Amino acid sequence: MLATCDMARAAKIVFLGASSASFGLSMFRDLFSTHELAGCTLVLVGRSAERLARAERVARLLNQKSGAGLRIESTVDWRAALDGADFVVHATAIDRNRLWRHDFEVPRKFGIRHTLGENGGPGALLFTLRTLPVVFDFVREMEARCPQALFINFSNPESRIVLALGQYSRIRCVGLCHGIFIARHHVASILGLPDERVEVCGAGLNHFQCLMQIRDRDTGVDLYPLLREREKAYDAKVEPLTRELFRSFGYWLGCGDGHVGEYLSFGWEAGEGGYNFGWDEGERAKLDRLIDDVLSARAEIPDWWSMPSGERAVTIISSVLHDKKQLVESGVVYNQQVIPNLPARAAVEVPVVADMTGIHPVSLGPLPDAVAKLMSVQVDVQQLAVEAAVNASKELALQALLIDPVINSASAARSLLDELWEINRPYIRKCA
Repeated sequence: MLATCDMARAAKIVFLGASSASFGLSMFRDLFSTHELAGCTLVLVGRSAERLARAERVARLLNQKSGAGLRIESTVDWRAALDGADFVVHATAIDRNRLWRHDFEVPRKFGIRHTLGENGGPGALLFTLRTLPVVFDFVREMEARCPQALFINFSNPESRIVLALGQYSRIRCVGLCHGIFIARHHVASILGLPDERVEVCGAGLNHFQCLMQIRDRDTGVDLYPLLREREKAYDAKVEPLTRELFRSFGYWLGCGDGHVGEYLSFGWEAGEGGYNFGWDEGERAKLDRLIDDVLSARAEIPDWWSMPSGERAVTIISSVLHDKKQLVESGVVYNQQVIPNLPARAAVEVPVVADMTGIHPVSLGPLPDAVAKLMSVQVDVQQLAVEAAVNASKELALQALLIDPVINSASAARSLLDELWEINRPYIRKCA
């Protein structure tokens, strides 16, 4: 059992990836905009001692300003940090943008048409091969040092990480993603309603949820009929792939064309621009400058640093500590029949309830039959990709590519795998 209400003040929260400027600050906004974690110990962990020290200064500044009352520590020794942890928040990536560029560009060189190269398609396979060994390093250490801790994952490829842990670890885990809120924003825009007025319930795969219900939060009225009517006249340039699926399957699927397109053979039809790395790096540089200005007192702390980010890790931590039995809109969990018409060995995204005993998935029943069949294809791909990563098997990796609907050529699959395997060789190793 995790910490109870009486133990809350002694709870230990380990944040792996705290030296990330962008995600680290988002997590800090949530940690320090509540007083429900007062007395807990927050251990910040990062690879770079210099960036970690900077992150610790930001954390201490916000902790003091808000009066949140956390005890803050930092270390580059992630193994020691895990001793006695109650919660482990994971947000690490290996050389994220450099390797992700290869994941996207190399398949295109061999004629593969895809969208993002992160959670689906050939890029996701390589992301899985290099990420799972690191995740299992953390988790194996948790099994020895904090076996009752809850592993809260933010890193991609989300589904494959949760699937691997469901099959190969005793550690309890949940993956978190804000995709459900992106989907809500899209449908609210078409409906002409503010986001907060629209209530959605989704089930399916990460970045590929099916909105089973769309309701008016104030009246409880089913908004699907109105969405179907208003979508017909809405700007045709907005999310064309998602809307094609909506018209074809009758349900709103996923959180945007780029993400949904990763899973489909025809996803490229909505655009093949890939991730905007230039924008991402520019925004990170701007945030770094702002942090430096705040820490050197050249700028005031922006108001938005004191506001919740919208992510749900701290909501889950607080709910477990204080036994709130709180519904969280979306969590990625090991299926085991939560969605009865998807394989039991799958990672699915559904609402969850968090309380002192942990995370409890909420079943919304079976998916619409055609939607379940569409998603089942991707479950098979994810299962085989996980096996390839766990066994560091190039043979299984090729098989995972050849069953992926994004792949349109066996020779291209072999060629891109040869090139990307060499690029990622330093990170691929057995982790079973």
